[in-house]
Amino acid sequence: MKNSPTVSKPASPAKADVTPQKEKLYKKLPRPKLTRARIHMLYERLKALDPAPRTELVYSNPYTLTVAVALSAQATDVGVNKATGPLFAVADTPQKMLDLGEDTVRDYIKTIGLYRNKSKNVIALSKMIIDDFAGEVPRSREELMRLPGVGRKTANVVLNEAYNIPAMAVDTHIFRVSNRTGMAPGKDPLEVELNLLRVTADEHLLHAHHWLILHGRYTCVARTPRCQNCAVIDICKYSKKTQPKN
Repeated sequence: MKNSPTVSKPASPAKADVTPQKEKLYKKLPRPKLTRARIHMLYERLKALDPAPRTELVYSNPYTLTVAVALSAQATDVGVNKATGPLFAVADTPQKMLDLGEDTVRDYIKTIGLYRNKSKNVIALSKMIIDDFAGEVPRSREELMRLPGVGRKTANVVLNEAYNIPAMAVDTHIFRVSNRTGMAPGKDPLEVELNLLRVTADEHLLHAHHWLILHGRYTCVARTPRCQNCAVIDICKYSKKTQPKN
């Protein structure tokens, strides 16, 4: 009989910056359908495909990343990159963005959904970064979430991508993968986030967000998952796996 792989102790909620109030929810989360050993195996399979993945958004510093992620709500990374390429070429700092002004920013990003409100937020968050944070993008979730247009998911992406702080940013792809595979079920993004933090070992926590989002974006897609190309098909608990075409 083969021995099960050695699995690192999962990160605690406190280590992942979960407040005491959230710890109460943490204890009442839906039970994963996969064992920790199987979850470890799932991550190792995704790691083999891309050992150190990064965001597909194009940015040059924490500020441009923050703006790009804020703009990506209800938009694709490809669409955001097309708009922010020219924008960041002329405004890659909060002060330069303020100097452009809201009307000009709106013209740059008008191909992105909700561009009117997003242009207001870009100007407002740029001003707050200057006024409240000495021009530097903050390094805590609470401070990031003070910025206009920055919610929990955006804050987690910035922490993880810009500052290499382990964080789990649950978007629609990660929510789908977590529930389909059974590794971290939940009825809303917060439940899935907390469940992922509970079952993800320390060694996988830094890159887990990107592994899962890429898997959901290119393999475990929403309408017809590409199960025939899935590296974790034998681990996944999804009951409606697609069959390869003859």
